[in-house]
Amino acid sequence: MKKAKLLWVDLEMTGLVPGEDKILEVAAIATDMSLNEVARFEAVVKVSPELMKKRMVGEFWEKNAKSRDSLMSQNADGKPVKEVEKELNDFIAKNFGKEIYLAGNSIHQDRKFIEKEMPELNKRLHYRMLDVSAWKIYFENALGRKFTKPEEHRALSDIEGSIEELKWYLTFLK
Repeated sequence: MKKAKLLWVDLEMTGLVPGEDKILEVAAIATDMSLNEVARFEAVVKVSPELMKKRMVGEFWEKNAKSRDSLMSQNADGKPVKEVEKELNDFIAKNFGKEIYLAGNSIHQDRKFIEKEMPELNKRLHYRMLDVSAWKIYFENALGRKFTKPEEHRALSDIEGSIEELKWYLTFLK
């Protein structure tokens, strides 16, 4: 029996506007509902260098120049988005049963890009999502508790941080 239930996803994109910006990097960690890792996936999506130079500007990218430069340098080794989508769907087929809940921090934003660029993957995902940022809002504003995670702005490390963050919030329920 396939035991994964949560598909933790983080995307790095050229920016935050679906349709204008594009997915650059995809990472996923499959976990059970106890947040035990079942499997992981990483891929680089090849994007036009011209689009990257045009869209990856401004205060955010200046502040995160190391991440920007790493994303730009790995772009040549990337694959077309449809190929990455197929690989991710194969990953899901191997590790998940029927219900696949998307999980992550501000996962609604990643979902917009999935809807736009990976429609076959989107069809497989449950409409319910586990958004860690909802926990963050409550804990910081109602309880005055804050979890601090590294902000590397790289897909895999961001997911690892999100899982650790949710584990931290859950310690308050025991």
